[in-house]
Amino acid sequence: MVKKSLHSREDFDEIIERISHLTVNAQANWGKMNAAQMLCHCDLILQIALKKIELPKVPLFFKVIGISTKIEIQIFNNGIPHNMPTFQKVIVNFDCDFNEMKFRLLNTLNEYWEAFKKGDLAENHELFGAMKLKDWGFLEYKHLHHHLKQFNV
Repeated sequence: MVKKSLHSREDFDEIIERISHLTVNAQANWGKMNAAQMLCHCDLILQIALKKIELPKVPLFFKVIGISTKIEIQIFNNGIPHNMPTFQKVIVNFDCDFNEMKFRLLNTLNEYWEAFKKGDLAENHELFGAMKLKDWGFLEYKHLHHHLKQFNV
């Protein structure tokens, strides 16, 4: 299986195209978020790489699990499990405007692309540990793919 990355222009454009096909009434195959909330959540996750959101410290035990998970996903090209726990700061359980969130996510994606091109992404993730550019590209693609699949796009 090919490892896709948000740092490949082809894969990046694929994500943009899939987002453009998402509709306000799209039904989730799993989870509690609606389409607008999912767009907001994905935007927040990208903001971690952009150094705009700082995650709280996690206990060493969870950090070891996080780093191991990062390595496992990269080696086996696994998907992200459904309903996986996440940080409180990126949980979206409030009302969101679909069009506003779609616009915001697309803008953040473009900002992410520019930061990637400049090599200006965060060097650490509180759960996944040290992050190289290739780590961000792979994991951000996996995360967006996971949630777009959640809504059949």
